[in-house]
Amino acid sequence: MGRTVIETILGGMVLLVAGVFVFLAYSTMQVSTDADGYDVTASFYTIGGLTPGSDVRLNGIKVGTVKARSLNLKTFEAVVTMVVDNKVALPSDTEAGIASEGIFGGLYVRLIPGQSDDRITAGGRITRTTDYRSLEDQVGEIIFLVSGGD
Repeated sequence: MGRTVIETILGGMVLLVAGVFVFLAYSTMQVSTDADGYDVTASFYTIGGLTPGSDVRLNGIKVGTVKARSLNLKTFEAVVTMVVDNKVALPSDTEAGIASEGIFGGLYVRLIPGQSDDRITAGGRITRTTDYRSLEDQVGEIIFLVSGGD
């Protein structure tokens, strides 16, 4: 009888700790349900594993979310649609690139603001882009350079 009471209490504590971990994970994920922003598109030759819901960051700060990705059937480029916060007025010469959070991290869109006085409006397009380069591509390039390019 005493053993089942102890097992029940320990099981309850395990569930409580699991619940705390779920709460902490959810609160640190910066999940935003509001879509208060404007749509911007950018075309890339390759986007790696970028998925809808990925971050859009400016100087490391999240300023938007990837809304969708599609294929341009004429140019065969990957078109990424992003929702950027209304408070962020991007210069028209902003550059977008696909970056990785690290070896095991996910991908995100990195925005590098330009110097133009003109701004990208809702439904606008970022024309300056940098494609995603996987770790395998970078290691292969280093090996090619070290081996003398033969």
